[in-house]
Amino acid sequence: MPRSSLDRALVALPSSYPGPGGAAAVIRNGEVIGCHSWGFANAETHLAFTPRTQFRLCSITKQFTCALLDAWPDKAALDAYVASSLPNLQEPPPGVMDLAHNQSGLRDYWAVAMLHGAPTESVFGSAEAKRVIAGTRSLHFRPGTAYSYVNQNFYLISEALEACSGRSFSELLQTQIFDPCGMKTAFLAANTQSMPDGTQGYEGSEATGYRAANNNILWTGDAGLGASLEDMIAWEKAIDAQRDDPEGFYNRLSRPVHFRDGRLARYGSGLQRGKLFGRAITGHGGALRGWRSHRLHLAEERLSVVVLFNHMSEAHSAAAELAAAALEITRPVQEESTRGSTAFIGHYLEPETGLSASITPTASNARLSLRYAYPPEILDDWTQNKAGRDATTLALADQGLVMSRPQENRETRLIPIPEVQRFQDLAGRYECEELDSILTIAGSEEAFYGAFSGMLGQGRMERLQKLGNDVWLVPCLRALDHSPPGYWTLAFQRDAQHKLTGLRAGCWLARDLFYRRI
Repeated sequence: MPRSSLDRALVALPSSYPGPGGAAAVIRNGEVIGCHSWGFANAETHLAFTPRTQFRLCSITKQFTCALLDAWPDKAALDAYVASSLPNLQEPPPGVMDLAHNQSGLRDYWAVAMLHGAPTESVFGSAEAKRVIAGTRSLHFRPGTAYSYVNQNFYLISEALEACSGRSFSELLQTQIFDPCGMKTAFLAANTQSMPDGTQGYEGSEATGYRAANNNILWTGDAGLGASLEDMIAWEKAIDAQRDDPEGFYNRLSRPVHFRDGRLARYGSGLQRGKLFGRAITGHGGALRGWRSHRLHLAEERLSVVVLFNHMSEAHSAAAELAAAALEITRPVQEESTRGSTAFIGHYLEPETGLSASITPTASNARLSLRYAYPPEILDDWTQNKAGRDATTLALADQGLVMSRPQENRETRLIPIPEVQRFQDLAGRYECEELDSILTIAGSEEAFYGAFSGMLGQGRMERLQKLGNDVWLVPCLRALDHSPPGYWTLAFQRDAQHKLTGLRAGCWLARDLFYRRI
């Protein structure tokens, strides 16, 4: 009997997304229509990957945290806890729902930890989290006005729920979600060093070889859920069972969310919202060194997809392929757009945040690559005066190059960075008073190196990369979390006599921090 499109797509996953092992399932109309597991949960001990293998769901956890938050009757008490966790904040604090929608304005604590000198594989537990969060003095935007992905938003929610309920986050998950939904083996896997059943995550690739990933951070409401594929199937079935109830937990979580100005947000209550093949979806991905996962839910089609990898292949693409196969959609081959104007290409500074943006053509010269957040974004539909489609767009206007990021509720102007480097007096020490962090720059015109240090240790020296006049990058491609800062922009500042006074440092996850030259 010939295989269905879905069967073929499932069987192709190990070769299309190579790695030690994985598992995937597709659920439609409340029933499993496809399920496949392959490879090894632990290659060293020959532990096979099965639908019952314990897995790190990482940031998929956020929707579970928000499900608990949604059921909590007194949000004011949670708001008060959040405010008390930010004793040094010198402006109005975000509310708990700002946290749930990633509209808090806080800087991501795992990114900020790198400015505190945290080594890549150092321990980052509750004590470190509280110190970093309590040290917050400013926000990088006013709560509710924009979007920025911030892990401690959900850490703070879980801490607030514990404090106000008098029960552990683990107990709340068990009694209010896992047991009612039939998630028999799900648990709070807060310690990222190991899993109880021996499942191991792996870094590397077939080209470089695989190695066991080493993680030492503590996760709770931000990314701490441990669950098997069978547990996730139970979650998707529970969602489908309440599909016709407007007050059903998932219908409440996936209701429209807005910014303060009334514009529709594309993230809310721990769920990303968007379109796939022209159909409305909600879902979320998860990642840690050695682990990638993704779940998609198409409510109108009553279709859910779950993909779990214990390696670094792109789980989102795999989930999209399974959804297309289940819906019998032939994914069109994207046509290469005609090469557009070269006026976009170059290095820019965003005055609002102090971040840099580099725009280069792809290898085929048919699209543009924008390095602003991390990883770089590919912008297609490249014409003479515009690039990009639904997400980030670039447009040439009377005021120069305008970057629109509707997913963040932001539109900003990019200023070209002059190529001439007039001064080479960068070496020295710089202090960020807000973080009590030190940036040390050593070297000379031939090669400058920089390292951050602070309460979490001494970071490694990295070679600075020059973008243009007084704008440099510090590479940070591996960090505590899977998603690193990528590159810290250093935008140096001078007085009227051209004397170096300090710099603005930042990445998309943590913007606009001033370092004074000592």
